[in-house]
Amino acid sequence: MTSLKRTPLYPLYAETGEPRCIDFGGWELPVQFSGIQKEHEAVRERAGLFDVSHMGEFLLSGEGACEAISFLTTGGIAALEDGQAVYTFMCYENGGVVDDLIVYRIREEDYMLVVNAGNIDKDADWIKSRLPESVDFRDVSDGTALIALQGPASLPILKKVCGDKGLDDLKPFHFIETGEFEGTMAYISRTGYTGEDGFEIYAAAEHAPAIWRGLIAAGEEFGLLPCGLGARDTLRFEAKLPLYGQELSADITPLEAGLGYFVKLGKGDFIGREALAAQKEAGAPRKLVGLEMIDRGIARSHYPVFAGGRQIGEVTTGTQSPTLKRNLALALIEAEFAPLGTKIEVEIRGKRLQAEIVKAPFYKNTPAHKALIAESASAPTLSDKGVNTP
Repeated sequence: MTSLKRTPLYPLYAETGEPRCIDFGGWELPVQFSGIQKEHEAVRERAGLFDVSHMGEFLLSGEGACEAISFLTTGGIAALEDGQAVYTFMCYENGGVVDDLIVYRIREEDYMLVVNAGNIDKDADWIKSRLPESVDFRDVSDGTALIALQGPASLPILKKVCGDKGLDDLKPFHFIETGEFEGTMAYISRTGYTGEDGFEIYAAAEHAPAIWRGLIAAGEEFGLLPCGLGARDTLRFEAKLPLYGQELSADITPLEAGLGYFVKLGKGDFIGREALAAQKEAGAPRKLVGLEMIDRGIARSHYPVFAGGRQIGEVTTGTQSPTLKRNLALALIEAEFAPLGTKIEVEIRGKRLQAEIVKAPFYKNTPAHKALIAESASAPTLSDKGVNTP
């Protein structure tokens, strides 16, 4: 029997609660510490701390790195400046998604790519097989820890630990390198996966425990809680942030997922460009929509969606929103049924229950979340502003 992998922070989980861990893609990770609802509310109202060290990190450097990454992804990589990042996709020739990732420009021809944990091996093979010999590829996932500090109190908490360091002026999707974070070098990025303001901290694995403990101590007066995978999922769901394998996959394009503003068709050639351009021209046949249950029930992932007696798609994610207390879901359905107010049905335990197409994101009422969306949508644009709407 294969043992589960553990992050460098696993031994610290018991210091901050009674974590319930699960097998998450071969990793033993906490689904919750004190309860999903409590952790969700802490991030929305105060702050939460997440161990996401299972994520993958690749370093690409050398002559032609920028051009190679630009060809591999849909984003405007050439427009990035030092200390800037962009959310983007690697796509197959048919427009389906290999993975969604963040590309960080450390300096000229020196980049870090952060990929999903379950796709590390697949992504590494995909990238390495398409790189010129001049570009060096290093998988540093095992030696890198990633800690996410999220919520409206994240800035004052972080400043207590590492000083100002220009954090007040750090824009969304920008990052800094500091050598005085609990005695070690770290990259501090104003990014996150919750719909709130926040930071992600990349550091050598051996220094992660000191950083975690420092943030826990600094956050005590603010009501910070350690958070698990459960709250991470409900938070990203309310903000309509996609999860690979549910809202994105080899069979779902960025355009169908409503993420066309991260596809820079005017930047030049990239893998999947021809298929995505054709889909944009013709109109995506499916659309990711929000829906709210009218009848009593909760729509879960992969539940079929019906209209007019036939299946028109399926739920990608669904739950009772901890913030809004409503039974909500995201679903990928045929585009003709996507207009707001359309009545559809979700099959739950053999019964078809009524639901209605509603506006998503379900949660978008903080300036921080609006800034994250605006910054990521506009910063790395090249010459095709007219084709970047979803």
